[in-house]
Amino acid sequence: MAACTVRPLTTADADRVLAIYQSGLDAGNASFEVVAPTWAAFDAARLTAHRFVAVGGDGVVLGWIAVSPTSTRAVYAGVVEHSVYVDPVAHGRGIARLLLDTLIASTEAAGIWTIQSGVFPENTASLSLHARAGFRVIGVRERIGRHHGRWRDVVLLERRSPTIT
Repeated sequence: MAACTVRPLTTADADRVLAIYQSGLDAGNASFEVVAPTWAAFDAARLTAHRFVAVGGDGVVLGWIAVSPTSTRAVYAGVVEHSVYVDPVAHGRGIARLLLDTLIASTEAAGIWTIQSGVFPENTASLSLHARAGFRVIGVRERIGRHHGRWRDVVLLERRSPTIT
């Protein structure tokens, strides 16, 4: 992988993060969403403690990762759902894995015991990435929603921390 560092995501990264998000949505296999949210909506929906960007040697943001709580109930305080997106020009360089490894370390340090995600089955690169990072398939939600006029399945993934008991 070319020189790349990971740092906390800040408001200054908003335009680049949302542009990368939109690129992923435009590709058609990232989310049921079709338009990236406003920065205010993005910011409000994600925990501030576990947001990171991967930055190339030139200072350009190449990818991002962030988590949202799965529930407001106290019993689920250690369970989050994550999203990871990489600029299409930087695919295949290990950036998503670097971001995911950073997120895992951050969430475990904070006592979060489960990271979840939902991935379209056609997104084989994401499924492979998650498997290599210790995620397991816990099920498939069949025909859970319509996307661009067709029913889509979602593979449910989770990673249970081996260090938090």
